[in-house]
Amino acid sequence: MVEKEFVKLRYLLFAMKEDFLHYVWKYQLFSIHNLITTSHEKLTIIKPGTHNHNSGTDFLNAQLKIDHQLWVGNVEIHLKSSDWYAHHHEMDENYDAVILHVVWEDDATVFMKNNKPLPVLVLKDFVSNTAVKNYQNLFASKQRWIACEKEIMTVDGFTFENWKERLFFERLERKSDEMKELLVANKNDFEAVLFQLLAKNFGLKVNGDAFLSLANSIDFSVVRKVALNENQLTALLFGQAGFLEEIIEEEYHQKLKSEYHYLQHKYNLQPISNRQFSFFRMRPSNFSTIRIAQLVSLYHAHQNLFSKMMKTETLKGFYEMSEVSVHPFWKTHYTFDKSSKSSPKKLTKQFVDLLLINTIIPLKFLYNKHRGEIIENEFLVILQKIKSEKNNIISKFDDIGIKAKNGYDTQALLELKNNYCTKKLCLKCAVGIKILNR
Repeated sequence: MVEKEFVKLRYLLFAMKEDFLHYVWKYQLFSIHNLITTSHEKLTIIKPGTHNHNSGTDFLNAQLKIDHQLWVGNVEIHLKSSDWYAHHHEMDENYDAVILHVVWEDDATVFMKNNKPLPVLVLKDFVSNTAVKNYQNLFASKQRWIACEKEIMTVDGFTFENWKERLFFERLERKSDEMKELLVANKNDFEAVLFQLLAKNFGLKVNGDAFLSLANSIDFSVVRKVALNENQLTALLFGQAGFLEEIIEEEYHQKLKSEYHYLQHKYNLQPISNRQFSFFRMRPSNFSTIRIAQLVSLYHAHQNLFSKMMKTETLKGFYEMSEVSVHPFWKTHYTFDKSSKSSPKKLTKQFVDLLLINTIIPLKFLYNKHRGEIIENEFLVILQKIKSEKNNIISKFDDIGIKAKNGYDTQALLELKNNYCTKKLCLKCAVGIKILNR
């Protein structure tokens, strides 16, 4: 029975990735006493080294004693010794400083620069069966939504809450890094970047790319110049979106068209096609025409929108800033050619929450970093007051007992699912490590 279990564990490890062996070495999940190399030399691990997540050897600056000789250098880990040659390490001088080769199976001899065999530790002779079983339990079922869905609720609250904060800031960092590329493209003009990102968010998932194309079709300096004049700003955005190309017998439409022709000639503008904007199966309140009208009202009401947003520190302040009214025409219309029952068509708090999560807070984070100021608590306080998002991922977490109480929770859980669970990075996840270390 014991032999069958051992064979099973050996088979499982052959199906593993090297990541597991990295994890076993990093946390010393094997019997560290009486270690012997394949050359029958006594091995003592003083320091396992620093895990290197970049290119090069796996663990840097390790300290080992082999027999009575102290060695300081790097450790390389493979499933098989022959992987050294499969990865062409013998051709790379970066591997000359390797002092120990840690493998699961020793099937080839690797030589050091002095032509002596590189010391080898075969982990299968010392690895903890408990660690392997925990790994097996975590990764055995391919039917699970996430690997730890049966165990995640058993992880203590302190570990999980600290991990959520780390996940939230990882997500915030990544979003701000993506925005940094836009900032470079716009020559460090934060106002222009805000306009592009807000436009994309106003288009939501369906029309986000079309709205971004609209924003990119206009030099933001033109938006600045016409923002004081509501009719000109309206004509600029609707004209560039291609909605003034149509022939519509509506006085307001014709007025905007005339205004746009003047702006088009003055600023040498080229509109995009309105065919990029989808109205199919959308709620009228999300029609592109309404979202453009709302974007106009926001920029017309706040001449220094970026500056105001950077100075605002409370959720209430952002809600108040977003209390803007669309042009009277749009209160009785959803499109240019049909009138409808009057409604205010104001930005909802739920929509403002999305703007905060996807654009304003990440951009504010980037702006603060740009100025050498990091005020992390401000972001946490705002997001902890925002209602939790509703989507399939958050619903699935709810089904396995993980409840999202607010926007901060949902951002952390989205990061967990998309960048750890889906990618099977359990060995880099605080939850996965906690489960495996039992």
